[in-house]
Amino acid sequence: MVEPRDTVIREEDLNSDFLEELSELVEPVFEEEEVLSVQACYQCGTCTGSCPSGRRTSYRTRLIMRKLQLGLVDEVIKSDELWMCTTCYTCYERCPRGVKIVDAVKAARNLAAKKGYMAKAHRMVAMFVIKTGHAVPINDEIREVRKNIGLDEIPPTTHRYEEALEEVQKLVKINEFDKLIGYDWEEGDLVD
Repeated sequence: MVEPRDTVIREEDLNSDFLEELSELVEPVFEEEEVLSVQACYQCGTCTGSCPSGRRTSYRTRLIMRKLQLGLVDEVIKSDELWMCTTCYTCYERCPRGVKIVDAVKAARNLAAKKGYMAKAHRMVAMFVIKTGHAVPINDEIREVRKNIGLDEIPPTTHRYEEALEEVQKLVKINEFDKLIGYDWEEGDLVD
């Protein structure tokens, strides 16, 4: 079934440089032919048919790949669907052409983040890393589980070693990751 579009694709909507920019982040599938992974996709739909995320969301792997091929930059990087991929690699494992789909999605996400488009959920995870040194901070429930299975309640990570958290935060500032996600150090929260 062909997915309907709300708009007509015009030549001026296409960005031929986008695929080249993306190709620098994605390795070729067939080195001897120098065919980029994204270009090797022939739209069979195996990726979409096997995607666990696509079963429960509007995420359509094949559609993202086609938009990447066409260079529909704004549609790709501004899309909420770009962030619905769980990077499980099922699409890559089943692709008859060996297209590195997840690499392409991650590369597109990197470009989107650099241009200021990042899903709120991903920004929240990044905020937890800045605040605690972990993507999933420890809570009372986890402490209890750890205690029940004979582990220390607090793992030997940044939760226990404050100087390690300071190092994480220092790296975040040096690399300007805080600016990328819109983290406000004074408020300890994201700026929307």
